[in-house]
Amino acid sequence: MDASRPGPERLPVTVWLCPDEALPPPLADALALHWSDRGERAAEERLLFAEDRRRHRVARALVRRGLALETGIPEAELALARSPLGRPHLLPPPGGLPRGGPHLDFNLSHTDGFCVLAVTRRGRVGVDVERLTRATGRPRDTEVLAAAFAPEERRRLRTLEEGRPRARMALRLWTLKEAYLKARGIGLAQPLDSFAFTLDDAGRVVDFRPPEDDLADRWRFLGFEAGPDVLVAVALQPDGPAGEQAVLLHHGFPWRRGPARRLRCD
Repeated sequence: MDASRPGPERLPVTVWLCPDEALPPPLADALALHWSDRGERAAEERLLFAEDRRRHRVARALVRRGLALETGIPEAELALARSPLGRPHLLPPPGGLPRGGPHLDFNLSHTDGFCVLAVTRRGRVGVDVERLTRATGRPRDTEVLAAAFAPEERRRLRTLEEGRPRARMALRLWTLKEAYLKARGIGLAQPLDSFAFTLDDAGRVVDFRPPEDDLADRWRFLGFEAGPDVLVAVALQPDGPAGEQAVLLHHGFPWRRGPARRLRCD
């Protein structure tokens, strides 16, 4: 990762990492009431548990506020839709997007306590966030995740000490795989063992073996730890030469653009 001062011409991805607690329940409720559309409210009503409904409100508010900041379109006027496989996208108004150019792609992920929004004005982006430990404090069973990985990934994991070192690497691989599939918009229709990442000891991507229908040099990746045991991965497919790509990372709810870190993609 490179936390040097950002150069705007090389920042194709903006990432907002938002703790659920950044929006107290009364505020999240008010924003959901004013910003959500009928489909979003219907989706929330289908959720059985109050905590899931709260997380859904925070995620909706994060998406609408982040996209409003990017495009200049008021939150309640943003038109959002989903692909046949469920990938969300923005429907531009008839006159085009008021700010930032004609193209925008975004992706959302959430886990216990966090939501992450990634936005790019160049190409496609996918993001995933996962916790190594559950909200209860119990560690995740990453052995179940790893069973679906490619053979070379499973061999790499077996070289690591059992327990947290192996679990952390397994979760890094999982978040990268999820981010890649979400960027492509195909979800788990693509078998997890049909592509593979090679990571160094620090968790950086040093090699990517794509599925047979894709090319490795079309992609750039970034994995980082957003907090203790909170792992984030970003997958970017630029619409031009990949070259060196970067992520501008913001913490908190996007009321406005504040200080950010510049992170370099592998």
